[in-house]
Amino acid sequence: MPEQQGERNRPMRRPLRWLGLAVLVIALDLATKAMASAWLSYAQSVEILPVFNLTLLHNTGAAFSFLAGHDGWQRWFFAVIAIGASVGLSIWMSRLKAHETILAVSLALIIGGALGNLYDRLVHGYVIDFLSFYWGQYYFPAFNLADVAITLGACGLIWESLRDVRRHKKS
Repeated sequence: MPEQQGERNRPMRRPLRWLGLAVLVIALDLATKAMASAWLSYAQSVEILPVFNLTLLHNTGAAFSFLAGHDGWQRWFFAVIAIGASVGLSIWMSRLKAHETILAVSLALIIGGALGNLYDRLVHGYVIDFLSFYWGQYYFPAFNLADVAITLGACGLIWESLRDVRRHKKS
């Protein structure tokens, strides 16, 4: 048992290497947003599947256009949040243990997504969204690959926290 405990407390070798995944997320996000902006007309849906459209939209708010109707202060507010979260998550990543791979991937996905959307906010003043799912007359708010990465990263954090709860109950 003491040997296993020692293994669990061993620091991860080069944990910040996972920031390479964040860079990949940023690159894919910005590339797909550039393609969407070049190939799609604003607010004109292109049906791909009976439940999925490509629709170019500009979001000045946050998730689900939260605070989109304000004077522009929210651009800087969300930029500060993205920078703060990315720095905080990078510090967390630098302190990971050897066995915390899912946590490292999750943090990298969130950082990459946050910085991909931050780029849009700083350069354009809005986030480019283009993925649109719907069912009949019900539409889910449009989103982009950065949002997908943030969501997957959050799911990974939840998964890890649930695994930790189960581990603690066993010991």
